[in-house]
Amino acid sequence: MLHPNLLMRRRFPHVAPSRNPCPGVAFGHMPPSTPLPARDAAAPPAAHVRPSDRPLAVRLRAAALLALAALAVALPFAVILAGDPPEARGFTRDFAYALGFAALALAGMQFALTGRLKPLLHPFGADIVVVFHRFLSWGAVGLMLGHFGMFYIWHQDDLGSLSPLTAAPYMTAGRVALGCFVVLIVSSEFRKRLKLDYLWWRRLHVALAVIGFGAAIWHVLGAGHFTGRDETRALWLAVTLVWLLLLAWTRLGRPLRQWFNPWRVTENRDEGSGIRTLVLEPQGRPLRGWRPGQFAWLAVGNSPFGFREHPFTISTAPDRGPQISFSIKPLGDDSKRLSRTPVGARAYVDGPYGVFTIDREIDAEGFVMIAGGVGVTPVIANLRALHARGDPRPVILLYANETWDEVAFRDELSRMSSEMDLRVVHIIAEPPEDWPPEGHLTEAGMIDEALLKRLLPPESRDWPHMMCGPAPMLAAARSALLRMGVPAGRIDSEIFEMV
Repeated sequence: MLHPNLLMRRRFPHVAPSRNPCPGVAFGHMPPSTPLPARDAAAPPAAHVRPSDRPLAVRLRAAALLALAALAVALPFAVILAGDPPEARGFTRDFAYALGFAALALAGMQFALTGRLKPLLHPFGADIVVVFHRFLSWGAVGLMLGHFGMFYIWHQDDLGSLSPLTAAPYMTAGRVALGCFVVLIVSSEFRKRLKLDYLWWRRLHVALAVIGFGAAIWHVLGAGHFTGRDETRALWLAVTLVWLLLLAWTRLGRPLRQWFNPWRVTENRDEGSGIRTLVLEPQGRPLRGWRPGQFAWLAVGNSPFGFREHPFTISTAPDRGPQISFSIKPLGDDSKRLSRTPVGARAYVDGPYGVFTIDREIDAEGFVMIAGGVGVTPVIANLRALHARGDPRPVILLYANETWDEVAFRDELSRMSSEMDLRVVHIIAEPPEDWPPEGHLTEAGMIDEALLKRLLPPESRDWPHMMCGPAPMLAAARSALLRMGVPAGRIDSEIFEMV
């Protein structure tokens, strides 16, 4: 149920708290009073924006999905209360039953949240859905513990024996379900501290979710409280069927479709800062309809049925297909393995996903992009698309790294700066002795409010601010931008690292 922690807890010292701003030492940057260079009066390309990406369409779909989720949680209670209401058995007992039904409804919802269903992901973005899944998982386990705790404290007679040797099987099933979900939460939140290998953690995650949900359904139907009528039994059997269909699609249907549509690795090149770019060529149907900044799940090997798939940004501009590329920084065991993928290897791609894209910003007059470390990969994908399309809108990129040697795509960014309306400012926390480098706009220090005020002209406040990087950097930059008067709706952050 619970996906990997989305943000790697890597420390980035170039994030400064706003109460103690560090202005840094600026070299070669343009002062804020300098107007932006004149640009072509042509309108930005509109052909790449789909009607479903218009703000109103996105909001309406998001509202409809949230209403559907609320209905799914309320459905068990509506079915139970339909017709003749059940006889009251006391507030604490009935409330404990309600907690159990709500917990099971939330647990079942998790399979939809983690099933990569594009209609569900489109309005929110895959990263936000996984964060939502994470918190709902905690909520489901909290409700389960409340359900058990209330019976244990006030109604032990209803619990019966706690020993699996003497308890009714359906009661033991409920306790097995609770144990599975607790272990699932703990193993997900503390995977690194527990030193669980990513592959084995994923296998454990799926096994615990399947066993736990199956045991919970057995417990509800076996106990028979408020489920004795045909309508309520049919509801939980239908929930089980939907759950099985989602599981079958996720673990069998989707991999089978990938099996008949493989890719081949044609290049593995060094981008600097330890980042390797894998270039893939389709051996069947090419990837369709992806937008700049989106990502896909990548698996390399002989089969797509394993658990060795990881999400990476598609760093190729859609206008440059059908080949696609993924830029990978080896931060974990599996990403290190993928970064060493040999040319000619077989690969499988599931995507595209994500909403961190310029194609949702057709009305923007320009863009501010803020990247930290490997968080530059979705940013570079959007820049490549702007460059390939000849988009005339101005872009300001603030790119933070700990050292100058860690700057990825340095030459490409420099080249694009000379060929499009792009201003790149490198922000280095620990500059070398031979600082500053020639031919680059640079800052020594950290991203803070003083730096943002100095580098971002007033006319950029209404532009989309697209940010991707470590959590501390995103939080500091967001707070500073809000204080500077940037509307919250113009700040978009990508939670990008799944480990």
